[in-house]
Amino acid sequence: MKFGKRLKQQIQETLPAWRDKFLSYKELKKLVRLISSAPAVLNGSSEYGKVEADFVYLLNNEIEKFNSFFMEQEEDFIIRRKELQQRIKKVIDTLGPNGSHPSEAEYKEEMGKMREDIVNFHGEMVLLENYSNINYTGLAKILKKYDKRTGGLLRSPFINKVLQQPFFTTDLVSKLVKECENTIDEVFPVEEEERTKERKEAITVGEGIFRNTVAALLTMQEIRRGSSTYSHFSLPPLNLPDSDLIHLFQLNSPIPIL
Repeated sequence: MKFGKRLKQQIQETLPAWRDKFLSYKELKKLVRLISSAPAVLNGSSEYGKVEADFVYLLNNEIEKFNSFFMEQEEDFIIRRKELQQRIKKVIDTLGPNGSHPSEAEYKEEMGKMREDIVNFHGEMVLLENYSNINYTGLAKILKKYDKRTGGLLRSPFINKVLQQPFFTTDLVSKLVKECENTIDEVFPVEEEERTKERKEAITVGEGIFRNTVAALLTMQEIRRGSSTYSHFSLPPLNLPDSDLIHLFQLNSPIPIL
């Protein structure tokens, strides 16, 4: 699948509020086309230089957009993680078997709500990791296209700059994702049969963060796999441990995820 189509698909499959935060790939591609199709006589002219400047200006604006959105989400995740931990503790301390006002029915109901909230929270963080991946990949591809069509040497220095940007540094989000997974396993243990049933039911619905999260994982795996065209500009390969979840999604999804 060409990157433009992949990006369009990702935008459609992410959260509605995120859809204008992705790379303006189409606009950047138009500028590359204008620069590369300009007559040789215009090369070096003020008009030619203006289009090149517009291209670099848009690239820098895109990076600022990514950073602003990414850091805002990171801050929100840190706050929400603390709130979720406090809510879980309060329910256990109040309604749990050893709580101040134990109630099996209320405890089960409240913990069910908490589990849904934390699973959705986990999904949003995975979507943000995918946001970082897909936008970095888009920048690398448009810069490669620019260098190839114009004979310029913009990709290497620009990517080196990108590697230092907040939106590319996903260590904190990855840590929060892992902590969230540990919390789910420790606080909400379920039998494998029940887990499989829940996954199938979520997939059948075909909506919400669950579906988007799995689609994001598939995309990250695809764009980060090793290949004959792998270079130092490529993201490292990603191995997905939850292959059963991916397999179930692919079997039930009416939309092919490539």
